[in-house]
Amino acid sequence: MKLFFEAMVKFALGVVLTAVLVFLPAGTLNYMQGILFMLLLFVPMFLAGIVLVVCNPALLKKRLDNKEKESDQKIVVALSGVMFILGFILAGLSFRFNFLMLPKWVTWVGAVIFVSSYINYGIVLKQNTYLFRTVKVEEGQKVIDSGFYRYVRHPMYAATVFLFLSIPLVLGSAISFVIFLSYPFVIAKRIANEEKVLEKELPGYAEYKKKVKYKLIPFIW
Repeated sequence: MKLFFEAMVKFALGVVLTAVLVFLPAGTLNYMQGILFMLLLFVPMFLAGIVLVVCNPALLKKRLDNKEKESDQKIVVALSGVMFILGFILAGLSFRFNFLMLPKWVTWVGAVIFVSSYINYGIVLKQNTYLFRTVKVEEGQKVIDSGFYRYVRHPMYAATVFLFLSIPLVLGSAISFVIFLSYPFVIAKRIANEEKVLEKELPGYAEYKKKVKYKLIPFIW
């Protein structure tokens, strides 16, 4: 019950904070792209949280831990926070003043990309139960080299790149999309530090890097 309560509090805070950042600048709740985004983001998140509470509370506990110890990762978290805040605020303002809003069909394309990326994110979580929100190595942790990990070393981050870049498309804001284009550079910094930690602390990771050469996208990156 304590874990469930902690998860629900963080979930509720996330809903409220996101709603404030999106709808307050928009000056109205009648922002259909914003409503669609909230539904796409938080309904699956709520359902996934319930499933984890019942079926895998240990993984949920890991995912709730977001206290970074690495200084480089603290910078990444700060930069990501700035990106989200600016992106949401500018999306709301774009809608409010009808400035550089994208066509409605782009919103639906973005929604498809968002949902597809969300599903891939969930698959990766199932394939690798060692995934934390922070960079660290758990006692007894092993290198995962099956599933998506046969093709890229960081399939979860690959999913988040498409997931986050689709957010401004769903919100219908070209300005917000420009802000979110910073995310690949932010995640590159996170990966660089994370791989140093994994090579140092996770047995077999250096050999895995030699076998799987690409970080996020096969034959590209």
